[in-house]
Amino acid sequence: MKNLSLSISYQLAQLSELAPEDQHLIHSAIEATANSYAHYSHFHVGAAIRLDDGKEIIGANQENAAFPSGLCAERTAIFAAQAQCPQHRIVALAIAAKNTRGLLAQPVPPCGQCRQVILEVEERYGNPVRILLYGTEGVLVFHSVKDLLPFSFEDGNMK
Repeated sequence: MKNLSLSISYQLAQLSELAPEDQHLIHSAIEATANSYAHYSHFHVGAAIRLDDGKEIIGANQENAAFPSGLCAERTAIFAAQAQCPQHRIVALAIAAKNTRGLLAQPVPPCGQCRQVILEVEERYGNPVRILLYGTEGVLVFHSVKDLLPFSFEDGNMK
């Protein structure tokens, strides 16, 4: 048996250290938390996507009493982008979350289902999606969802 290891590279930055367009995208994600319907969990998540033409599209989590009929913020934004602008690649995704006490100090990563959807977007358009996870104590920056999902199930696995 052989022992193997895996490592990923990502950045921790303060909001002010990011490029203006990334700061704007994060602010859009923060604002999108207000559009969340989190009647049950009181956990409000906002997502903002930047397309290759510079357009931004937001999403927010939507809960429903008939679990799991709700949908995460990341997927609402991705599906809206693909429905409205399928000709444009998604180049960046920012995520912010708050609870009843306010914005979270630590960044919240996307769930497994959202990671798989982001992976499919990367494959569909042939480019990585830069992921910005916002927390009041710092922003985690990932080059690709593959950094969050290193042993991913891709189309090539079925061939």
